[in-house]
Amino acid sequence: MQLCYNGKLMAGDRPLLTVDNRSFRYGDGCFETMKVYQGQLLLADLHFERLLMSMHILHFHIPPHFTKEYFTGLILELCRVNGVSDLARVRLTVWRAGTGLYDPVDHTPEFIIQCWELPERIFELNETGLTLDIFPDAVKTGDKLSTIKSNNCLPYVLAALYAREHQWSEALLLNQYGRVADTTVANIFAVKNGRLYTPPLSEGCVCGVMRKYLLSRELPFPVHEQPLTVRDLESADELFLTNAIFGIRWVGQFGDTSYGNAAAAILHDLLQESML
Repeated sequence: MQLCYNGKLMAGDRPLLTVDNRSFRYGDGCFETMKVYQGQLLLADLHFERLLMSMHILHFHIPPHFTKEYFTGLILELCRVNGVSDLARVRLTVWRAGTGLYDPVDHTPEFIIQCWELPERIFELNETGLTLDIFPDAVKTGDKLSTIKSNNCLPYVLAALYAREHQWSEALLLNQYGRVADTTVANIFAVKNGRLYTPPLSEGCVCGVMRKYLLSRELPFPVHEQPLTVRDLESADELFLTNAIFGIRWVGQFGDTSYGNAAAAILHDLLQESML
């Protein structure tokens, strides 16, 4: 498989980064995980809106050619070369060039684009509900950095390890107030009395692309951004998770509480119709 390094196609097994790389040293950068389907980059506008917002927050000096059209062209060409244009997962990783200690000496962005084939079942709603519980060893702090898909992912790494050790599908991270933030790879929605609820960005969750897409759509259920407690999740009629790769996945059990998937199934079908 080939990858794209700063706009050039290269062999995927070629060494490219040095030990002074700032992403390696400090997690100094951000990334986007995207989906290509039948030669089209899905939700491209939202992905590149978030990418540019993240780079501004991190004080990169963004080159004029870093546009949606530029990156979309590179992504689709890479998928074509690797023979995965029908259905692929794409990761665009950006980091700050140069060396220095914590104080950077260069604010120029560098990037790598990678792609992998996805199975067709990615479009299917999960038959068995996910199991979810709380990761107790880290919190998400609601600040400007919490919305970014950061190259510094230690809370999510440890939460994913914790979930595997406990044989859960996913782990829930709470914020500094003990309220709901997000999970290791997804935003969370609760369904209660025919209404959808999801934490606002101020609660510490990543600014998820699928989350933002759902908030912008006319849905058969009213959607509200509001802080959610653990008790709110336990008393909900349904829970589901969202991200750009899986779309919607429903939660079958959170702690000792079990859930159905009626609303999640409706939204899943509407999502497929609107995007594909």
